[in-house]
Amino acid sequence: MSDVDRGMITPAYTGRFAVSGIPALQIPDDSMDPEVAYRFIHDELMLDGNSRLNLATFVTTWMDPQAEKLMAETFDKNMIDKDEYPLTAAIEERCVAMVADLFNAPDLDPTVASSATGTSTIGSSEAVMLGGLALKWLWKAKKTGGDEAEGGARPSTGTPNLILGSNVQVVWEKFCRYFEVEPRYLPMEEGRYVITPEQVLDAVDENTIGVVVIAGTTYTGELEPVKEIATALDKLAADGGVDVPIHVDAASGGFVLPFLHPDLEWDFRIPRVVSINVSGHKYGLTYPGVGFVVWRDKTWLPEDLVFRVNYLGGDMPTFTLNFSRPGNQVIGQYYNFLRLGRQGYTDIMKSLSDTAQWFAGQIEEEDEIEIVTDGSAIPVVTFKLHSDCEFTAFDVSHGLRSYGWQVPAYTMPDNVSDLAVLRVVVREGFSRDMARVLHQHLVEVMKELRTIKSDGNLPQKQHFAH
Repeated sequence: MSDVDRGMITPAYTGRFAVSGIPALQIPDDSMDPEVAYRFIHDELMLDGNSRLNLATFVTTWMDPQAEKLMAETFDKNMIDKDEYPLTAAIEERCVAMVADLFNAPDLDPTVASSATGTSTIGSSEAVMLGGLALKWLWKAKKTGGDEAEGGARPSTGTPNLILGSNVQVVWEKFCRYFEVEPRYLPMEEGRYVITPEQVLDAVDENTIGVVVIAGTTYTGELEPVKEIATALDKLAADGGVDVPIHVDAASGGFVLPFLHPDLEWDFRIPRVVSINVSGHKYGLTYPGVGFVVWRDKTWLPEDLVFRVNYLGGDMPTFTLNFSRPGNQVIGQYYNFLRLGRQGYTDIMKSLSDTAQWFAGQIEEEDEIEIVTDGSAIPVVTFKLHSDCEFTAFDVSHGLRSYGWQVPAYTMPDNVSDLAVLRVVVREGFSRDMARVLHQHLVEVMKELRTIKSDGNLPQKQHFAH
């Protein structure tokens, strides 16, 4: 009997490989049956957490089956190859136009997609890099008195700096380090976890390339005062001071605010806002990873950052950091735009916000809990424990994990780093009923922690970890 035949009749779950094992760090010498390979990988991934119960992430974990089907059908389409996949390229252009329109970009022609200035990206991290690079190039052009590429420009003087709060996502720190920009972090303080106009005015100077203002912070989900900061900078410029543009990091809030708070001015309705990034795979409700960066108009995207290639066929402008990337995420985003429309997004965001605020109201009844944000800005609930509490936020997070929930506990930024909070991101797929169950489990965890601290004994009841 051959080895193959013997493997076929071995009464083990995955045949002979279950006995001999497979190499973990080297490519196997031999091929294996696709079903066997699938089973090995599938079974190992069962030990991962359940993404639907991962309340730490902003990233979408549920989509319509029809969207999943469309995305599966377009895994193999390379987004960069616009000549070979012109319809995918056209859909990307439409998505950019829709995002620019959603953010009230001026002078858009509703019949011409290319009237919008922007691009899709691999999430907001790439979008942040592109928005930051545009600010730096514009600053260089202003400092040199012209376009360096055309020659005759004098060298710029001073180190470029970027004004941002210590509450920014780590990608901004990466941008500053990778592209040699001095980050000027504005500190938080107890009870205030956003930046203020006064802080911004104190920090800007002639070498400031821009101010980053966050619409939906990672730490608490709060909205920074875009309009108030812009007004302060307008006055500074009118009085003869520096003229500094604003970039809005709307990774988390960009697909919430237009529907939940349509009258709030935070986007291109404010003239000083020149660029905005947003994550489609967060509240854009699309699987990872897709994002967008859009500019007010073409004057805010330096031509030096746009490259043109023709070796894939046709002349294709590109100004992304990535080159080859799958087109299916953009297709998924386009599906959501068409499927939901403004009314659908509005209904979903209101539902998520209602669920978040209901949950915040329920857990606030626990003596040890104090709500930091209640989910009314964007559907994110953050809460802390009172300073005299005998157990920590990390104890609570660990206890919830025993029920299968992933609720992160973390310390706040510099100046308030002694404060630990927990965060629940309410996303599509997290129903009111799931919020009710989470509340019940949180109450049980708190009860057990009180018991442990009072008598020093572990609870007898052990929970099944899903």
